[in-house]
Formats: sequence, C-alpha cells, structure tokens
Amino acid sequence: MPPFTTTFAAIFLLLTTTSANPTQRPFKKIYAFGDSYTDTGNTASASGPNAFTYVSNLPYGRTFFHHPTNRYSDGRLVIDFVAESLSLPYLPPYRHRKADTSFGVNYAVAGSTAIPHEFFVKNNLTLNIQPQSLQSELAWFNKDLEGQKCKSAKSTPRECKEVFDDALIWVGEIGANDYAYTVGSSVQSKTIQELSIRSVNGFLEALLKKGAKYMVVEGLPTTGCLTLSMAYAPESDRDDMGCVGSLNKQSYNHNTILQTKIQDLRKKYPEAVIIYADYWNAYRNVIKNASKLGFTELYKVCCGSNGNGAPYDFDLSVTCGSQSSSSCQEPSKYINWDGVHLTEAMYKAVFDLYVNEGLTHPPFGSLLTSKNYLG
Repeated sequence: MPPFTTTFAAIFLLLTTTSANPTQRPFKKIYAFGDSYTDTGNTASASGPNAFTYVSNLPYGRTFFHHPTNRYSDGRLVIDFVAESLSLPYLPPYRHRKADTSFGVNYAVAGSTAIPHEFFVKNNLTLNIQPQSLQSELAWFNKDLEGQKCKSAKSTPRECKEVFDDALIWVGEIGANDYAYTVGSSVQSKTIQELSIRSVNGFLEALLKKGAKYMVVEGLPTTGCLTLSMAYAPESDRDDMGCVGSLNKQSYNHNTILQTKIQDLRKKYPEAVIIYADYWNAYRNVIKNASKLGFTELYKVCCGSNGNGAPYDFDLSVTCGSQSSSSCQEPSKYINWDGVHLTEAMYKAVFDLYVNEGLTHPPFGSLLTSKNYLG
C-alpha cells in the first residue's frame, strides 16, 4: 500500500459530506481494548484500581460530560475523539450489557495488564492489582463473537467477514501497569518487557486470526512524565524533557520491540492494515511544544491535594475525587489530571498528533485509503 498522509480537516470534511447516510461511514463500528487510558466505563469507584478510588465522583467528567462517566479524566479520551472523527457514537463499556452495541464495544479495563493476572498472583504482587488483563478482554470479545457465530477467518469466513469488514480495532496502550505493579519487587523489568510484549503480540495475532482487517495499536506513553513518577523518583533521574529518564527509557525500549513485532505481523498478515500509534513521541511533542499548545503545567496535577505542599500537588492519600481533594480552574492548561491519567486537553492533543502530524506508522489516513474513501 502506498504511503498516504491526510489531515483531520480532510477526514472531517469527508465524513460530514457522507454521514447523512450511515452506510457511508468509513467504519461502522469500533472494538476497543486497553487500560484506563481507553476505558469508557468498565470500572467504577467500587471496582477500579485502589489508588484511584473516586472515578465515579466529580470532578471526574466535569469538562465535557459535566458528570462522572467512570472515565479517568475530566472529559473525553483518545478513543472518544477517534469515534467522533469517524462519525460514530461514543463506545459503550462491555459491562453495560443493556447498551446499544451496534456501533461497537469498549472492552478496556482500568488497571488491567498485558500479562495474565496469574503471573502477579504467583509473585505475590496482587495488592492494588486489577484481576483483568488483555486475556480477560479477549475472552469477553470472543464471547460476543460466539453470538455472531464467528469462530475464525478459516472456519467461519462469512460470519467473521461480517464482523470485521467494517470494524476498526483499537488497541489502546497496555503494559504500563505491568511495570508499575512490579516496582520494588524482585521481578526484573526485562522480564516484564518480554512477557508483556509476548502477551500483546499473542493478543494481536488472535484478533488477526479471527479476521481483523483494520487495527491501530498504541505504544506506551512517556511514563516518566506522569506526576506519580515525578513525585517519587529522585530528582537526579531526569531526561531532556525534565521527566524521569529511567522510566521513559524503559517505555521507549518496550515500544521499539513492540514495533518490531508489529512489523512481523504485517508480513504474516499482509491483507490487514496494522497501524502503530506513537504515544511516546506524541507525549514528547506536547512537552516540547507545550506553550504553543496552551499547556502551562507539564507535571503538576489539576486534580489532587492542591495546597497541602505535596510535590506537584500529588498525594496518594488525597487523590482526585476524595473529600480532601480539589481541582484546578482550567484543566485545559494541564497535561496531568490526577497523577496517572491525563486531561481531556492532553488526550485531544495526542489524538491530533496522531492524525495531523503523522505520529502513526503508517499514517492514520491509510485506514481510509484502504477502504477506498480517499486517494
């Protein structure tokens, strides 16, 4: 497929001229996977990660929805902007079984890991760990596929073609929790790297064997720039972004290997379009161009222990949504929302960089080119 670049404006113009007829949408549905960066409501305060237990409370959701939606942000996530750009409704969470799933389903779970939960149990690392993983999300998806009589592209080609021909598969960043859960343990980061990438690769191949044709896979962000990392790492451990260098290098190395695996899958499944979304460099781009993008607070949280003297206004005992916490007046000036999760403004900036600035490989427009919508 020849390289193709496009802009969000061009895509939007195309969609606004065709969306009157739903059959003209480039994709009729989205199936999303991942962790809290993609979760649109599969977890709530009672079921989410223990460190962030107030996602069902304001000010979560305050900016766009004006009420909590169990998204770990003040508003929309990258996946929400993806849905908007494709003229599709916001994805309903899998666990909301009464929701309309005709336009897709979101299987992402906050706190989930790439590596199966059993690994963490075996290594006595189950404190504050969500039991769901990519394998759980795949099991949920497979259950839904059974209802559509899709087993595999080989055994049930017609049924699986019906599922995947007009479906975008969005695999949000996954694996950051795997590293975080093993900090301070005897488990080496190299072990986490190997196991998590193996798990993601196996997950992607399982979808491709089912018949997935259009897939976007996000890499890890610059985890060393998250407030939690900044607050607890020694100040001597900093890179040219002013972030925790060791963690950013860890994520960068992870992504380098992941991209190699994705390239291997492209060769093995040439009929599929597999796009890598470069979260790491998108985040870096924002840090380096913060003032131009309207961001004035790169590391401090918008929602947290404002005023108690904690580094970057982040305190694990006073997290966002708790009675003792407070939030900033202008979230759009902040990158970090609650210490681990990002503001709607940051998620929008990342999305724009994916679509407008070519921080996907191949470019995002390749999805539309492959469906004969452009070019």
